[in-house]
Amino acid sequence: MKLYLDNSHFIETENPIDISIPLTNTTDNPRAWYVDAPIIEPVIKNRFNGSVKDGGSVNFRNISFNPHGHGTHTECLGHITPIVHSVNQSLKSYFFNAELISVEPRMRQNEKDGCLDYIIEKDQLVEKLTGKKVRALIIRTLPNSETKKHLNYTETNPPYLDIDCIDVLNDCGVRHLLVDLPSVDRESDDGKLAFHHAFWQLPENPRFDKTITELVFIDESVNDGSYLLELQTAPFENDATPSRPVLYAICEEELENM
Repeated sequence: MKLYLDNSHFIETENPIDISIPLTNTTDNPRAWYVDAPIIEPVIKNRFNGSVKDGGSVNFRNISFNPHGHGTHTECLGHITPIVHSVNQSLKSYFFNAELISVEPRMRQNEKDGCLDYIIEKDQLVEKLTGKKVRALIIRTLPNSETKKHLNYTETNPPYLDIDCIDVLNDCGVRHLLVDLPSVDRESDDGKLAFHHAFWQLPENPRFDKTITELVFIDESVNDGSYLLELQTAPFENDATPSRPVLYAICEEELENM
């Protein structure tokens, strides 16, 4: 079905591009921040058996996971505030004009510990976004491979964003940032989470209307460019929740020759 955005632009609702990573109870599931694999197991209690395979009448399973460490998730400023504000209360609309860009993080030696970091820098975003106004920005890091869907990121010092990138995001009007990384900040930064604080303008001007979505995966077949983003989230009253960001290519109506 065609859904028109204006007189000449539309999306095909039957052609969604899901950029989330499914949650599984295996070691193939991506992990970060020292968590083990998610647990999905049937309820076995008294005479109740929650497994059809094992003789039960229904499959009835508990799921134990961490939204920050086990896959695609969307978080609000409650991630770093004393009061655990809920992303379910912060995110009240779900469709946004979005821009997908691909960026190869640059190697830089960290002054504090001498480690080689891979960082997305301000000028790389300027090159891709100058003159654009978007509500949502999706960043795909290069090189890009299917292994991102299965990595254990703990103690690997993954790439992250330089805090100077905030200026570009603000200039473009970005309120929803999506990345294929476990965090927008350095894995080990003494708990500063400088990019998170700057993005949500804490503590000076708390931005409840902004979200960060981490651990997405964008297949190589998806081209950089403009899309309509549907940011689907599970209604958990928590600072973060599992999410399913979906992109729709924006098509232009071909006008008949007069």
